[in-house]
Amino acid sequence: MKLNVTEQAAQWYKDEMMLEGNEHLRFFVRYGGCSNVQKGFSLGINKDQPSNIGVKAEVNGLTFFVEEEDLWYFDGHDLKVVFNEEASEPEFIYEA
Repeated sequence: MKLNVTEQAAQWYKDEMMLEGNEHLRFFVRYGGCSNVQKGFSLGINKDQPSNIGVKAEVNGLTFFVEEEDLWYFDGHDLKVVFNEEASEPEFIYEA
């Protein structure tokens, strides 16, 4: 799987989470919510130190990552995180 985070989306996380840079943001699987790839699960994000990175992307001084243990969630899809101008927030796009 590949992880791609646009600069605009990374800047949104930096602003909203009051981050300075050189920090790690983990996409993790959580129970509940809705997703196009796994029923009953969704993605969360938090500031966290990696232990066993499965995939990562470095953008705007931030390292976005998914731990190896959470890769099952993507079911062979890549994750692209873009900034949705209309909603003024990041949007997850799963690409086969």
